[in-house]
Amino acid sequence: MKLLRCAVYLSGTGLIGFLAGRIIPKRWLRPEQRLFRPFGFEKNGKIYEKIGIRHWQNKLPDMSRILPFMMPPKKLTRDPAAQLPDMIRETCIAELVHLALCFSGLYCLKLWPGAGGIAVVLIYILLLNLPFILIQRYNRPRCLQLLRRYSEKEKVCVH
Repeated sequence: MKLLRCAVYLSGTGLIGFLAGRIIPKRWLRPEQRLFRPFGFEKNGKIYEKIGIRHWQNKLPDMSRILPFMMPPKKLTRDPAAQLPDMIRETCIAELVHLALCFSGLYCLKLWPGAGGIAVVLIYILLLNLPFILIQRYNRPRCLQLLRRYSEKEKVCVH
């Protein structure tokens, strides 16, 4: 019964988090904000390559594939320079939502005190949220670098 309570709670907070991520104005979140800037140890995402992120990131569920009518696609189209700023903001939103879900998941320790609650929280944070945070922190610097390249090309072509 305690596991069921935790599952219902986590499903509810997940749904609320997803809806909040769709409602939050994208202009509120910018990659240069302290939370979203790369930490020195991340080496602009390179550290994540050591854990093989390139090989497993596309194997995880992606809401843009599950609910394409609600999420912008993650594939670059004909005009990447126009599309990249929204993609970068989406990484900020996704990271913020998964971070909030990690904190809200701690409530399961109250719903199920003891080893069972600890196990649920660890699984929820380490397997169901942390990988998605790492994906955002890995991809955001790469997208920013790509945006800079496109911006430099446009300056060269215009002048």
